[in-house]
Amino acid sequence: QVSLVESGGGSVQAGGSLRLSCAFSGNTRSSYCMGWFRQVPGKEREGVAVIHTGGTTRYYADSVKGRFTISEDNGANTLYLQMNSLKPEDTAMYFCAAGYPGYACYSATWRENARYKYWGQGSQVTVSS
Repeated sequence: QVSLVESGGGSVQAGGSLRLSCAFSGNTRSSYCMGWFRQVPGKEREGVAVIHTGGTTRYYADSVKGRFTISEDNGANTLYLQMNSLKPEDTAMYFCAAGYPGYACYSATWRENARYKYWGQGSQVTVSS
């Protein structure tokens, strides 16, 4: 069983920064693609950023490119999302996700929720103008 626990959310003013952390445990070695999604009430959960674990492949949503950075610390079993220059439209519940065994992050499919087997409980990020 895999467990994902997010932390680091909160409230910040526009232009500020936050760093989300996702502590993962269990058999994640076969989850080659891990990342962050976000959701606001009434809308579908959307992909924010993913990373091919142990490698250099990263994908970002166009709306966060240049502002957000995804990284991993495998020694600490932790995934991070550094969020800079935050905007009110970044307000959402942010979820950490781990892909189905064997799924590697692909540019055409990384945004699909169905590619990810394990999800955290979410961490709220609120950006005020």
